[in-house]
Amino acid sequence: MEAGHSVLFASAYRLVQELLAPKRDLHLPRWLRRLDTFDLLLLDDLGYLPQGNEESEVLFTLIAEHYERRSLGITSNLVFSEWERTFTNSMATTAAIDRVVHDSAILEFDVPSYRTGEAQERSEAKEVYRQN
Repeated sequence: MEAGHSVLFASAYRLVQELLAPKRDLHLPRWLRRLDTFDLLLLDDLGYLPQGNEESEVLFTLIAEHYERRSLGITSNLVFSEWERTFTNSMATTAAIDRVVHDSAILEFDVPSYRTGEAQERSEAKEVYRQN
């Protein structure tokens, strides 16, 4: 909690996996309300791993339920036109994008990957070390 704001930073894939059991047990609405205790829900790496029908349904429900009540942040390497990889049907994809872009700020960064650059620097340093 920083400056009095509570934040849940979670992998989108992992959070969806954790919500599958409450969905199966018909407790998903209660679990989604629990997420409302956070001022900001930040879903990291949306679309990083493919989702099945059940997973994409839970993800859509999470976005649809959360976006109007609390702040929702999403990180993704996918542009919106590639979100059909994440949501299994085009209507859900369109509806999810509609909710995400409604009353939002979209930040797009066209920079090299920090992790890739760091790994390359380590590799180059090892090579210099081996040559000496």
